[in-house]
Amino acid sequence: MNALDQVPADFLFALRTLRQARCRSELRLEEIPAPSRLAPFAVALGAEVLVPGDPAGAGAVHGPAAAAFAPASGSDDVELATGRFILLHDPDGSAVWDGEFRIVTYIRAQLEPEMGNDEMLGSVDWTWLVEALDTHAAPYRSAGGTATRVLSESFGTLSDRPDSIDIELRASWTPASADITSHLEAWSDMVCTFAGLPPLPEGVSPLPRRRPEQP
Repeated sequence: MNALDQVPADFLFALRTLRQARCRSELRLEEIPAPSRLAPFAVALGAEVLVPGDPAGAGAVHGPAAAAFAPASGSDDVELATGRFILLHDPDGSAVWDGEFRIVTYIRAQLEPEMGNDEMLGSVDWTWLVEALDTHAAPYRSAGGTATRVLSESFGTLSDRPDSIDIELRASWTPASADITSHLEAWSDMVCTFAGLPPLPEGVSPLPRRRPEQP
């Protein structure tokens, strides 16, 4: 028996729709090992938002992207944000998911340190997710998530490194159907929004521009 014969038709259809998604060009997307204990069937994608170190043609940028185009950037690519997109499928359905599919995502990007004191930061991140899904007309239900701020301080021989704040968003939701195209496209836009790259969906506020590091 072919291994594909054991894979549910709905999951195979969902995989085909993932391949049809048109994601942002700044997003480097590749398949990564999927978790094996969360659902009988799963697929996972890892993402990086990278921009060339050469500032030529960078255009208007904000947030983490603003520091990437400094003259000292050189020619190496600069990582602005990372993320994971995981699609889970249980043919028997899940009362917790309220459906047979569940999308689990993770996004991380670096902000300027003073942003760590902004009490609205988490709610803004959640708004980005909701607005991205709405903008791409990606129907969903039972959405939930957690926004976390991670402060990094350096000491000793690394004390010359500036403090940094990373924002992490972990979220999940149940798609209304097995067509996942619009969900992956929405998530693609959201990762780029975290990285500070335009264009942004109408009505979404950008991350504050990071101040260049002092020599």
